Amino acid sequence: MSLLNKEIDDFEGIAYHQNQFKKITKKDLLGKWNLFFFYPADFTFVCPTELEDLQEKYQEFKEVNCEIYAISTDTHFVHKMWHDMSDSISKIEYPMLSDCKHQLVYDFDVFDEEEGLAQRGSFIIDPDGKIVVYEVNSSGVGRNADELLRRLHACQFVYEHGDNVCPAKWKLGEKTIQTTIENIGK
Repeated sequence: MSLLNKEIDDFEGIAYHQNQFKKITKKDLLGKWNLFFFYPADFTFVCPTELEDLQEKYQEFKEVNCEIYAISTDTHFVHKMWHDMSDSISKIEYPMLSDCKHQLVYDFDVFDEEEGLAQRGSFIIDPDGKIVVYEVNSSGVGRNADELLRRLHACQFVYEHGDNVCPAKWKLGEKTIQTTIENIGK
């Protein structure tokens, strides 16, 4: 069953953010764009490369009203420890959300039962709380923040201009396609 256009369920979790613990709920997401970035675990190999890559693009996400939430099944205390101990993770300015109760990994269908960890799932959530893009990668395959940002831009454009769509490889500012009968196949 596809998760596209699924409204996310209510949830409550604790994030490590800006050197403190903060409660995060669905209400915190509404009215802006959000990227849920699930990863297997803190203190691993591929995960810090992905989180650091996202940090390098974080200001660009913020400029277009999108918050990033890095999510694993580790506790918020482990997130803090990783942040305190790792040079790459100490740079992170976006919330690192704990899903130690497995509420989100089940809701977003990214829980690896065999490993007991989150899979590498990326979800763009619109201001109405609906999933508009998602992708789940194999545990050994890292993701690219540039591509996630490109997809976010396309989602935002389509959200605001429903009669125009974004072709393959579209980037912000490039020509879109107007969806009219006259333009089919052009």
